[in-house]
Amino acid sequence: MSSGNIALLGAIAGFTIYLGLPLGRLRTPTPRLKAGLNAVAIGILIFLVWDVLTHAWEPIDEALGKHAWGTVASGGFTLVAGLTIGLAGLVHYDGWIARRREAAARTTGPGAAATAELAPKTRSQAGSLALMIATGIGLHNFAEGLAIGNSAAQGELSLALLLIIGFGLHNATEGFGIVAPLAAEGERPSWPTLLWLGLIGGGPTFLGTLVGRHLVDDTLSIAFLGLAAGSILYVVIELLAVARRTALKTLTTWCILLGLLLGFATDAVVTAAGA
Repeated sequence: MSSGNIALLGAIAGFTIYLGLPLGRLRTPTPRLKAGLNAVAIGILIFLVWDVLTHAWEPIDEALGKHAWGTVASGGFTLVAGLTIGLAGLVHYDGWIARRREAAARTTGPGAAATAELAPKTRSQAGSLALMIATGIGLHNFAEGLAIGNSAAQGELSLALLLIIGFGLHNATEGFGIVAPLAAEGERPSWPTLLWLGLIGGGPTFLGTLVGRHLVDDTLSIAFLGLAAGSILYVVIELLAVARRTALKTLTTWCILLGLLLGFATDAVVTAAGA
C-alpha cells in the first residue's frame, strides 16, 4: 500500500471524532440531559483508561514472560513517567491556573470588576476540561495511529483496514466525550472551537499513522499511552466531582454504565482484528 493511501486511511480514522463533537452545540440542555451527557462521558473515559493501560502493559508483560529484564525496566520506567506526567502534571497545572485566577480576582478589588472576573470562571473550567480531554485522547490516538502504520508497513492490509474501522468508531464516541463538560455547564462552543478540539483529539491518529509507517518502537508507544492514561484519569476525577454536584445518582450510574458499554462495543471491532 502506498504511503499516500496509508495517510488517507489514518486521516479517516482520526477525523471521525468530528461525528460526536456537534453534540456540544445543543441549546440549553435540561439539568437531567446535562448530567446524563457528563455521566456517559465518564463511562467512555473510564473504558479508555483501562484500554490504554492494557495496551501500554502488553509489551512489558511479554518481556516479563521472557525474563527480558532490561526491556521490563525501560518499559516500566517509561510507563511510570508517562502516568506521573499525565496525572500529577495536570494537577499541578490546574493548581497554577487556579492561583492565577485568584490573584487576578484580588487585583480587581470588590465590586463589578471582581464580579466580571469571577463570572466566566465556570465556563473557562469547562473549556479547560474539554481541552484536557482532547489532549489525552490525542495522545491515545497517536498510539493508535502507530498501530495502523505498523500494520500497513508490514503488509497486513486487512488488519490495517479493520483497525481503521475500529478506531474510527472509537473516535466517534470520543468526540462526544470531549464536548460533554461544555454541554454539562451549558456552554455552547463555536464551530471554530469544535474544529480545534477535533484537530487536537483526532489529528494525532493521522500523525501516528505516518510515523508508524516508518518506525516500530514499543517504548515510544508506551510513553504516549502512559501520558494518555494519566491525563484521561485526571479528567475522570474532575467529571466525577461534577456528577456528584448534580445529585442525580441513579441517572448518573446508568449513564456511566452506558458509556462503558459503548466503549466495549466500539472496541470489539479492533479486538476482532487482532490488535
